[in-house]
Amino acid sequence: MTRSLQAVAYRQPSVLRSAAGGHQLGLETSRGATPTGVEDHPRFFAGFLTSPRIAAAGLLAVADVAAARYYQPQLRASLDPVVTGNGDRLRFESFSGCGGVYARLDVLGPGLDGAEVGHGTTNVDVNNPLREALSRIGGEDPLHLRVGPEELAVTTLDGPVLEKKVPLPDRWLRGFAEAQVIAAGFDLRAELRADEAVRFLRALPKPGGGRRTAGGPRWVVPVGRGLRPTTRAVPGAVCLPGPERLAALQRVLRYATALRVYGPAVTGAGARAGGTAAAWEVVLPGMRLTLTLSPDASRGFSGEGGVLDALATDEAAEDAELIAVLLAWEPRVDVADLAAASGLTPERVRAALVRLGTSGRVGYDTAEAAYFHRELPYDAERVDRHNPRLRSARALVATGAVALDGAVGTVTAEDGHVHRVRDDAGVLSCSCPWWAKYRGGRGPCKHALAVRMVRRGSAVARELTGIDGGVR
Repeated sequence: MTRSLQAVAYRQPSVLRSAAGGHQLGLETSRGATPTGVEDHPRFFAGFLTSPRIAAAGLLAVADVAAARYYQPQLRASLDPVVTGNGDRLRFESFSGCGGVYARLDVLGPGLDGAEVGHGTTNVDVNNPLREALSRIGGEDPLHLRVGPEELAVTTLDGPVLEKKVPLPDRWLRGFAEAQVIAAGFDLRAELRADEAVRFLRALPKPGGGRRTAGGPRWVVPVGRGLRPTTRAVPGAVCLPGPERLAALQRVLRYATALRVYGPAVTGAGARAGGTAAAWEVVLPGMRLTLTLSPDASRGFSGEGGVLDALATDEAAEDAELIAVLLAWEPRVDVADLAAASGLTPERVRAALVRLGTSGRVGYDTAEAAYFHRELPYDAERVDRHNPRLRSARALVATGAVALDGAVGTVTAEDGHVHRVRDDAGVLSCSCPWWAKYRGGRGPCKHALAVRMVRRGSAVARELTGIDGGVR
């Protein structure tokens, strides 16, 4: 697994202080992107939280995920959460060290009081002393939140005094991209009232052991006002892979007003592949806390392959550059508006958003069924390195290894073996061992990708060529 070191620098540690009439929470920011360019310590908010204890519990839940490894838990993670100001809300995001759980706390307009929210994205320091202080917040004392340096520090920056060297595995970067692509295929499957949500979540297994659940993935199906466990992927069911990975939701259960569950439509292929991902959202006063789980506790998001079809288009890179110029930290990215502004089709806009997601520039909000803009400090040139199947498919196309014959394509692999790729109503299957093992559950194989690339190239050529063979 490839790792890099990301230097995250703060002027000082984040801290919670007692003050006359309440508390003051200062969250320190590192280098980040803003509408005016990159800033060393951007300032996104200074005002009050309307529900202090709930916000503190939600922030701790995000920090719990950032510090956790749900698979092989003896190894700890240390990635600081990411904060994004979207003008009307603050989003705090993290990823587990094992790459299988994505967490996001959305502090919405009703949860913020007394100040405007800025625009931009950066890491935020959540250290152990701060975690201990946040866990002790009680009562209804006012809590003033500052995200970024104090006003005086904004004009007198004298360099960081706290620096962390954060190991940044490539699988985490790929995971951010795959999680938002997968979530874009979710629909609301169940909504529980607060009492039913508490009853269900408190009955789940506690973390420990990091072993896979015996007998395959668990499933739940809505029945009446609650959820009933089932061993089969029946219509309407939602997969619950590694239920102990929802432990971070325990932080906020006492404040929950509802629980929403999101997932894809259940298909036989998804069940055979070992389950599906799902998102679990606790609705809170003025906030939402969402955990998105990978299809298996031992299986991170990084290898799901959901981004590959979009990345395989020749125009995806150019389209992404155009769409990136039009983004402005919107809390909801409207595909139709972007299509009108860019002159691209909605399908090409979505493919461009997927491409931007591979470098952390967009996320997906299941509650609003919309992308949102953020800017993670990741290099867009990592796309090929993060997707070896994409590189291999391009190499097969470049060497002329693909031959098309109607609904069937043949691909001569590097070792000389010939694989047959079939098209069944737009779904490509392959005779290779990869397809036999995953049945499409982890995205297309390199042979199917290569066939799709060649087909698209042929379609473009036909569009550019007239009936008489002349170029249009």
